[in-house]
Amino acid sequence: MEVNSRLKMESLSGRRSPPIELNHSGLSKGEQEKDDEVEPVIIGGMVLDIHATPFVAANPRTTTPGKVCYTLGGVARNVAECMSKLRTKPYMISALGLDMAGNLLLEHWQSSGLSIEGIRRCKNINTAIVCNIFDVKGEVAAGVASVESIEKFLSPEWIRQFECNICSAPVLMIDANLSRPALEASCQVAAEYGTPVWFEPVSVAKSKRVTSIVKYITFASPNEGELIAMANSLSGGESFSPIQIDNSRTKHSTESLFQMLKPAMWFLLEKGIKVIVATLGSHGVFVCSKGGPDFKKIGLKRKKPHGFNRQLYETVHSICPADRFLISSKNGKSSCPFAVHFPALLASVVRLTGAGDCLVGGALASICAGLDVLQSVAVGIAAAKGAVEAETNVPSEYSLAKIAEDARSVYFDAKVVFCQSML
Repeated sequence: MEVNSRLKMESLSGRRSPPIELNHSGLSKGEQEKDDEVEPVIIGGMVLDIHATPFVAANPRTTTPGKVCYTLGGVARNVAECMSKLRTKPYMISALGLDMAGNLLLEHWQSSGLSIEGIRRCKNINTAIVCNIFDVKGEVAAGVASVESIEKFLSPEWIRQFECNICSAPVLMIDANLSRPALEASCQVAAEYGTPVWFEPVSVAKSKRVTSIVKYITFASPNEGELIAMANSLSGGESFSPIQIDNSRTKHSTESLFQMLKPAMWFLLEKGIKVIVATLGSHGVFVCSKGGPDFKKIGLKRKKPHGFNRQLYETVHSICPADRFLISSKNGKSSCPFAVHFPALLASVVRLTGAGDCLVGGALASICAGLDVLQSVAVGIAAAKGAVEAETNVPSEYSLAKIAEDARSVYFDAKVVFCQSML
């Protein structure tokens, strides 16, 4: 049975603590974090992934020898776990059932020392499950998703209970598994308190949910398909044509890729998104803004880094100088479009699921540590490399030295591909 009782108490800062539900064991969690330890808030799906990988090429209408395993997943959950592996403590708002899948996901979350106060649980929830069948190259060949419970039970009413957490968070990340009303509620609370919002589109179909919240979004991280779908949904038509960048017959240069994606990226910037982090798999990442080079300093509600966050900040900041991309606009305007391309890192690919989520998680952890946007994306790409080399969606651990080494490599290989006034 879901417990609706609230515990009202004043925190040391004078703010009211968020509502606390009893967990599955009947015990409540501890006090709200102190102001200097506020947590980024992540809202979205926690999913049990079932991965089926054949040992040989699969044939239709018959079984194929291979390996089947359970993997903890969900876009928001993967992002949050990656952040936790980089020692940033995310506050997760999600929904799980009182079933086997829900128990597996919750037990792992608790074992990581992360709060479960924001995770809704009741007998009516069927925990979200996704079954993916991979090809021998490690790419998804087919899949079935049963994730309706996320839309149904991550309601606006549930999310608004955690207003205190969102108002003090350095950043809020939402994934498009949420229903449109839940996305709107999350963004409205964030806007009220000036909390920046990172939107993760999840899929081509769900990325179209951006229409009602675009004015609230600080960051968005679409792949090329989601980018086009978002632009088309906001234009009210099919103004932007889908592109196929992984066609083996055509080798695209960075410049040609940028020219293909530029109209959609520019359109989304005009609609109000501040920074687009367009992920293109082996073709790297485009980071675009119409704020000129100064967009790197977008005013997040940063806390003073401490502990591992301070180590991450000091290590990366010392080897990835922030002034590398200091470029003066020819016309002196601060609103000129600006785009940087980061190449992908070479990796020994095991599985590609989780890479995009870890890129976002690495970037968010770095932003929370005080690094600028471009430094943070470099760390995100390093975190994504670790994901594609692991069996699980998120690596079991990250080495700061390795993350910093990979981040430095990609940071110095990055190039400005556009910087001039929009005419």
